Amino acid sequence: MYIAVATDSVFIAPSWPRPAAAEIRRLGEVPAANVGDALRRMTVMDGGIRLFTGCATLLGTALTVDVRSGDNLAIHRALDEARPGDVLVVNGHGDMTRALIGDLIGEIMVNAGVVGAVVDGAVRDVQALSEMGLAVYARAVTPAGPFKDGPGTIGAPVAVGGVVVEAGDVLVGDADGVVVVARHRVREVVDAVGGIGEKEQALRRRILAARPERPVTA
Repeated sequence: MYIAVATDSVFIAPSWPRPAAAEIRRLGEVPAANVGDALRRMTVMDGGIRLFTGCATLLGTALTVDVRSGDNLAIHRALDEARPGDVLVVNGHGDMTRALIGDLIGEIMVNAGVVGAVVDGAVRDVQALSEMGLAVYARAVTPAGPFKDGPGTIGAPVAVGGVVVEAGDVLVGDADGVVVVARHRVREVVDAVGGIGEKEQALRRRILAARPERPVTA
């Protein structure tokens, strides 16, 4: 950990499985909406979780963190457990008064290979986070910094954006928002998204074919 603070108050769950990158790659090739449709629209985060950085593509496995409102000690400690391709998924309890992630944590995320973050709370330094190529979703942006006292939990299920996320679940995000794919359902969803896209394209072709031609004006 890069900060010299005791983390005795942070509980770390036993190790958890992560799907292989090859298993989830297909989910990053389709809109998040199609992934949500494949899940019967049941694990789509609410619209309060919005994209705040310029990188509008998120695909990775959940590194879950539960923090006390306004405190990011557990996030710092969680990055010691990170693996390349992880996404920080933080239950900040909807608190928007203090940013839980900023540019310094962003730099650590890049070092660890973490591709983005989804925070049920606030973040800051969004321009710098964008320049790092990180996809960061949150409820709000504020310049106010966090405390670093704890407590917190790493690797346990968390509630973010109205959805329960378990460590190792897959996060799919784009400009529309974030969808959670339970790790045991990845293969099912991969098999389903292609058919959903084909149906949408067929309907779009019928809609366009029925569109009246607009008169040409001089």
